Amino acid sequence: MISKLFNFKGGVKPASHKDESANTPIVVAPLPSQLIIPLRQSARAMAHCLVEPGQIVLKGEMIAAAEGPMGTAVHAPTSGTVRAIEPQPVPHPSGLPAPSIVIDPDGNDRWIELKPFDYRSATAEQTRNYLRDSGIVGLGGAGFPSHVKLGPGEKGIETLILNGAECEPWITCDDRLMRERADMILAGALIMRHVTGARRILVGIEDNKPQAVASMRAAAEKLAEPEVEVVPVPTRYPAGGEKQLIRVLTGIEIPYGKLGTHYGVQCFNVGSAHAVYRAITHGEPLISRVLTLSGNMAKPGNFEVRIGTPIGELLALAEPRADTDRYLMGGPMMGVTLLSLDNPVVKGTNCILAGSPALFPPPPPEMPCIRCGACALACPAELQPFELYWFSRARIFGKAQEYKLFDCIECGCCSYVCPSRIPLVDYFRFAKGEIWAREKEKAAADIARERYEFRLAREEREKLEKAAKLAAKTAAGRQKAATAPTETDNPVTSPEEDAKKALIAAALERVRAQQVETQPENTADLTPEQLAEITAIEQRRAEIREMAKPHLRQDD
Repeated sequence: MISKLFNFKGGVKPASHKDESANTPIVVAPLPSQLIIPLRQSARAMAHCLVEPGQIVLKGEMIAAAEGPMGTAVHAPTSGTVRAIEPQPVPHPSGLPAPSIVIDPDGNDRWIELKPFDYRSATAEQTRNYLRDSGIVGLGGAGFPSHVKLGPGEKGIETLILNGAECEPWITCDDRLMRERADMILAGALIMRHVTGARRILVGIEDNKPQAVASMRAAAEKLAEPEVEVVPVPTRYPAGGEKQLIRVLTGIEIPYGKLGTHYGVQCFNVGSAHAVYRAITHGEPLISRVLTLSGNMAKPGNFEVRIGTPIGELLALAEPRADTDRYLMGGPMMGVTLLSLDNPVVKGTNCILAGSPALFPPPPPEMPCIRCGACALACPAELQPFELYWFSRARIFGKAQEYKLFDCIECGCCSYVCPSRIPLVDYFRFAKGEIWAREKEKAAADIARERYEFRLAREEREKLEKAAKLAAKTAAGRQKAATAPTETDNPVTSPEEDAKKALIAAALERVRAQQVETQPENTADLTPEQLAEITAIEQRRAEIREMAKPHLRQDD
């Protein structure tokens, strides 16, 4: 039993607006006319597409495989035909499209063959790989791969925390999930405890959800597990932040740059535990999730929605009012404005919030920072948001990192209390994006430089190797010439060569004999002077023949 709860610094208490949707049961959303499944389900990795346009797929079939250590698989939410693989709008502040698989449902909703996974006879690594291939990620909004968080950590996991705080206003999907499926959530938690080797399980739920607390405690009593405890925590935003909930339940304060695993603690959303249970027990990959439709709507509620459902088709279930002027994905504190209703539901979509001028008045004009320090007092990460604001605005990103920019959890408490109405979180997101982009460019430049240097080294090596081969060949030729047989040597020749030389010598002998026997013609009735001239000519010919004999012998 926990003897006491601890506190964390900062935080705010905005109006909760939970009752609008918390009292309606979860409803399964109907099958949409098309499904748009982004290959990038989180900012950390993109899945590798396994299908082609025109291919028929079944419900639960893997359509994209995990790529890289932070990747998870993507599955078809229903049976149908792959219409296209192309960039489509995704719910992101930039509004940029991302590669997506578009599926036309056939209406049959035919499953693949489902097989449970025997995690008790498998190793922890095999179970983690199975969950990776089942597409299980954190369903609290960040979409962090669950198989990575289920790793043993540096010192092992002592305490497994289930996050049921759901501290942001309007969102009630986890509340309804705990009320209706508490047994499945705790069964998934036991599976995760088995994988991590944790000793105890703590379930943290804000005390403004008494029905969820009662339901989870009843399920825990059925388990008869002394090391499973459901703990109500004080309602204060952002009590559902990972480091804040760890601090409240265990008293462990995670310092800058560290994670809970460094201290033997790991935190999971209750929706992730439910998804782990269904994947292990029933063999179902993550193809749907529970989300909240609330805000300026006539029939707010919680719906189980297939991943890839266009938000425009989903909104009709809650009937947005006529004066709705914008939509948010997520809550009012950390949500992002949707630039298009063609955006699909992704694994991290926990809420679609409709806004109106009366419900969410447009923000007043931004005014200069007066350095009041209210943002620093409200920051649950104990940062100095006003310093981060100045450095982010001035694009001095190195100093922003020195002030622990990446420890900001983007909870929005600083923006909520700022009297100058400065959208501080937007500046911080901008700075983080610029730093990531520059690091990506630097990494690409480093790779290009390494490739260029490698090419120069290869060319120099090949040049030296070619010079060495030429020098060796020249040296071998000189050595061969020095040891070659001279004219006085008796080289060994083949019988064919000897026969050829004999024929040539015989032919030359016949020519010489013919020349000796041949008498000059038309020599009758010559004068003495003409005979003397002919004799001189023949004499010169004889001398030339004698001079040519040594050369003929050499040729032989």
